[in-house]
Amino acid sequence: MSAPVSSPAATRSPIGSFTAETFAEHLASLGAVPAWWIARKRAAYDTFARLPLPSRTDEAWRFSTLQGVALEGFHIATPAETTAAERRIPDLPAALATPDLAFANNHLSARSNAARPAGVVVTTLAEAVGSHADLLKAHFMAQPQKLGSEKFAALHTAFVRDGAFVYVPRGVEVATPIVIHHLATGPASAIFPHTLVIAEENAKVTVIDLFYSDARLSLPGGAVSVPHFACGANDLYAGHGAQLTYVGAQAWSYETLSLQFNSTVVRRDARVQSLNLHLGGRQSRHESLSQLQAPGAFSEMLALTVADGTQEFDQRTLQIHQAPDTKSDLLYKNSLRDQAKTIFSGLIVVDPDAQRTDAYQSNRNLMLSEEAEANSLPGLEIQANDVRCTHGATSSRIDPEQEFYLQARGIRKDAADQLLTFGFFEEVLNRLVSDDLHAGLRSLIETQFEQ
Repeated sequence: MSAPVSSPAATRSPIGSFTAETFAEHLASLGAVPAWWIARKRAAYDTFARLPLPSRTDEAWRFSTLQGVALEGFHIATPAETTAAERRIPDLPAALATPDLAFANNHLSARSNAARPAGVVVTTLAEAVGSHADLLKAHFMAQPQKLGSEKFAALHTAFVRDGAFVYVPRGVEVATPIVIHHLATGPASAIFPHTLVIAEENAKVTVIDLFYSDARLSLPGGAVSVPHFACGANDLYAGHGAQLTYVGAQAWSYETLSLQFNSTVVRRDARVQSLNLHLGGRQSRHESLSQLQAPGAFSEMLALTVADGTQEFDQRTLQIHQAPDTKSDLLYKNSLRDQAKTIFSGLIVVDPDAQRTDAYQSNRNLMLSEEAEANSLPGLEIQANDVRCTHGATSSRIDPEQEFYLQARGIRKDAADQLLTFGFFEEVLNRLVSDDLHAGLRSLIETQFEQ
């Protein structure tokens, strides 16, 4: 893949293109919405405008390329054609390629009429604001941002127009995945995707988010890629005994500035498995907060990243154990080529009452180039005395024997890189129960090597 074009200029405005006038136009475009929703948006915009952009003194942004986090030059995206979404989706198994909800530039572009068990709600945020207001008030962006992007989370809340709302009532199992597509199209468009999933007591559901751009091209002489600004979030809530699987896969254009915030709440004896696949973007930051709030809660946090060109992927995680007998397991794997850069900063926090906590955290980097850079900052903050917590990070080059073996059989370097990356990733992909989902993610990863 050719290197992306240069990043924005170093001069950065605290609000960029998201002025008070732009915000007023956004509110006016919403039509008839509840007063509480407008009040929440106004408060969020005030917070966004008041907070400064990240600086070199911010520990939460250590190693990040701050000059690239610039908000100038973007505009609120307009509705897009549904056909654009259909044209960009890679070859995926039918279970993933047909969405229950599809959003193009913040507007609903398609929805499925697939039958769901009684009581299951799969609808839009715009509709849920009126029909499920109590649930939105309780769960929408309800957890405080703790990983450095308070300003951008406020920007998201201020400008979010629509998104996915999934509700699974007590004791209900949804047999097939709920698939949601989020498309960005048009030069310099700004989108604010959101997915809210609520799984009540003993419910079971799988939700898949696909984030992608309609223009992601590499041509001789340099990358041709339409820039976007994607500022997204998802809220995951697993009630007592619930089983929630979430997969988020992003394939933004190579000139996209992406910020994504995940908040997970896990209650008694509940299990949440989340896997995030990172492929696109010039500069992509992903923050993931998991709170284990009751005994028996388990959170599995997985991520795969294929970084090449001059891409930068910035991953910040926080596992908070707030009750006894809880478990978390984090495994983030990055594959780096060319001059790509990754940052991983993760922290396990064990509260004083969280005795018998069992927590793991591992970041592993496969370096496929001498010029690639991987930064890892794992950490522990333990306030209980009966715990088992481990953390670590590794960065390794290709095994020379493996490389020789492949070359001796006539396999060219790019094909060898792909084989080695898939072998490196299998440990994570094999944790998925669904064969269709496993195959779908492999298909998406292959598109990165075709650029």
